[in-house]
Amino acid sequence: MIESLNYLPHPALPNEELAGHFTDLAPPLTARQAAIESARCLYCYDAPCSRICPSEIDVASFIRNIHDKNINGAAAGILKQNILGGSCARVCPTEILCEDVCVRNHDAEGQPVKIGLLQRYAVDHMQFAAHPFRRAASTGKTIAIVGAGPAGLSCAHRLAMLGHDVVIFEKEGKAGGLNEYGIAKYKLTDDFAQKEIDFLLGIGGIEIRCRQVLGENLQLRDLHAQYDAVFLGLGLGASRKLGLTGEDAPGLLAAVDYISALRQADDLAALPVPKRAIVIGAGNTAIDMAVQIQRLGAEEVTLVYRRGFDAMTATHHEQEIAKANQVRMLTWAQPQQVLLDAAGHVAGMRFEKTRMQGTRLAGTGETFDVAADAIFKAIGQSLDTGVLHDPMASLLQREGDKIAVDAGFRTVLPGIYAGGDCVAPGQDLTVQAVQHGKLAALAIHSDLLNKVEAA
Repeated sequence: MIESLNYLPHPALPNEELAGHFTDLAPPLTARQAAIESARCLYCYDAPCSRICPSEIDVASFIRNIHDKNINGAAAGILKQNILGGSCARVCPTEILCEDVCVRNHDAEGQPVKIGLLQRYAVDHMQFAAHPFRRAASTGKTIAIVGAGPAGLSCAHRLAMLGHDVVIFEKEGKAGGLNEYGIAKYKLTDDFAQKEIDFLLGIGGIEIRCRQVLGENLQLRDLHAQYDAVFLGLGLGASRKLGLTGEDAPGLLAAVDYISALRQADDLAALPVPKRAIVIGAGNTAIDMAVQIQRLGAEEVTLVYRRGFDAMTATHHEQEIAKANQVRMLTWAQPQQVLLDAAGHVAGMRFEKTRMQGTRLAGTGETFDVAADAIFKAIGQSLDTGVLHDPMASLLQREGDKIAVDAGFRTVLPGIYAGGDCVAPGQDLTVQAVQHGKLAALAIHSDLLNKVEAA
């Protein structure tokens, strides 16, 4: 955890100045900019941007509404499909989804419509007198949801719309999951994750209980007995290991732990910050970590990946953000040894150069050292095995290190569903987790109705 860095110095700048380094990565559109940008849309029939959207938002329709100055109509269209449309507009990799397939990429301008920023504009400027969605008549059914991240929140909202009551059990002190604890501070600013949750809860019928941990003070067997259905939106709470001696040394920790502490910090100047940092990984979390530690005042930040740039899961857009923030990026190198100083603290890392040998990655035998006061690993997350200490949860069928589900997000245990990052289908994206939660809610609703009819 971040306490292992307490021997490091604090930032040289005061909190107020540091906070200025974590303002919006992409400034929001003004009304005039939104009008101009929405006019660029061709409102394609069977629009490719809508077809590729994981949450099935009708992109052309909401952009036309913006153009017609019907902001509430645009927002309602977005939120009907994606109740977390505000946060997804900020964190969704639109550059490889809707904007990548925009037909304007192929005309004289060669620039896609700024769909993500337009989506943000609509949600940020909506002005509803009451919650835009009403609950159906009560079904008398209550569903338990484990995990108040994007999947769990999306599932809860859709179930509430359908007339069910929902209780969400969350292990942390606040709801939000990845949006609250795992996204770069400059991507979700001004406590937006909590504001979005407050809006979502406005539909009614949803209760959130924090500090409830499956396998500890919460048992799946009890939930299964007490509720009409259970949805598991557990996320991926465990950081993968490097498998090296010295991995538990002070100064080496999971990037997600530091990002969480940064997002929850009231005083950024109180955070421990190394002068030299290494970040190991190739995804957006690795980029988020490298950029943020640099913005806090690290003098030298090196991101290292075992393959080439083309194989990185971080998008080209994210890679450019890292370069713009003076992050040094080294490829074709894999961790070989953690280097420690006389006190047992991290002093750096030894890497072995790599290359492709046919279709497999191989070491070359040539090594080099990179000095560092701290190392942050961002090599992926896996399902927290602690939840499997729960006797009933241990019966869940696994697919790799995730929970196996069918097309309706049903697990092998009757009445228990799962979605989001903890299940095998789809990508580990916020927007994908939202879609999982929504579709699982529809499956739960259908199954409960069928059960009533059968009775």
